Amino acid sequence: MSDITQEIGTAPERGRSLWDDARDRLLANKAAVGSMIVLAVITFLSVVGPMLSPHEFDTVYRDYVRVPASLEAYPRAEQVQPAFEKLAQRARFNIDSYERNGDVVVVKVSSRRAINPKSTRYFDRSDIFKNAQLLDMSEDKKSATLQADINYLHFYFGTDANGRDMMTRTFIAGRVSLTIGLLATAVAIFIGVLYGATSGYLGGRIDQMMMRVVDILYSLPFIFFVIMLVVFFGRNFVLMFIAVGAVEWLDMARIVRGQTLTIKRQEYVQAAEAMGVSDGGIVRRHIIPNTLGPVVVYMTLLVPKVILLESFLSFLGLGVQEPMTSWGVLISEGARNLQGAAWMLIFPSIFLTSTLFALNFIGDGLRDALDPKDR
Repeated sequence: MSDITQEIGTAPERGRSLWDDARDRLLANKAAVGSMIVLAVITFLSVVGPMLSPHEFDTVYRDYVRVPASLEAYPRAEQVQPAFEKLAQRARFNIDSYERNGDVVVVKVSSRRAINPKSTRYFDRSDIFKNAQLLDMSEDKKSATLQADINYLHFYFGTDANGRDMMTRTFIAGRVSLTIGLLATAVAIFIGVLYGATSGYLGGRIDQMMMRVVDILYSLPFIFFVIMLVVFFGRNFVLMFIAVGAVEWLDMARIVRGQTLTIKRQEYVQAAEAMGVSDGGIVRRHIIPNTLGPVVVYMTLLVPKVILLESFLSFLGLGVQEPMTSWGVLISEGARNLQGAAWMLIFPSIFLTSTLFALNFIGDGLRDALDPKDR
């Protein structure tokens, strides 16, 4: 009797939803999980990296133009004395003796006329020295001891043709490219899902008319359309790629329309119609939620497509412009300087290709996880 009571009092086990099964299948896909980790690392570096970097993305170091990537700090030991002599010549100093004590350079200088204390700004404006000061000035002010600290800088990804830190610019470029990809994709998904679901559910002449609008937009030359956007919106990449997202929704609309034509024949949709639910309510509550599987998969494929599109437009000079940058802009600059500065192309290309591969692997994993035939 007690066993029967215990069995009656036992709570029923909670069933597993289809989303739980899809999540487990996705996590079992090693390529998709590894890609999510890679994408998370790249996103973290793009967001936090510029804040932690000692260099601003638009700071120009005139003494470090196109220096190679290195873990060792600049300047090199053999660069210090020639750089100091060059600055002393600009300040019209004669070097009587040169001595280096660790990170401090101590030089006895002289001049034919009185030394101006403001001459130290020639050294402070340099990227190699800092905290320059004149000591032990003679009574006639024609000789003194000039002391300056060596300003060590790290350029782990090297510098570009203008002397800007490539690591910071690569991180900033990732922030811009990922933002553009997500922004344009969000616009495309919103318009495409709403348009396709409405067209497929209403059907008939309305469906035919709405799809003919899509066909007309498909026939427009894309590059010509982008040039018109640049003319109307200028160089504001946010507005331009919102408009680009408003063009990329065409594929999404067709995908959702095809799904909707199948879903609207299901029993639960017919039951909602019999209960008097409005067309807008059926589309919002039943049609759109049941198309989320293909939509999520297509979104992971659309983001790299938009990033590549942005890279292509920036390569042509129609996208992001200086001093702001993106992976496309950096790759364009790197291609022009490939022969003498290969690092300018290597690092942005690694970040871009890693992001594209990660998004495509994630899309494949989601496609397999959400495939109803595998449930």
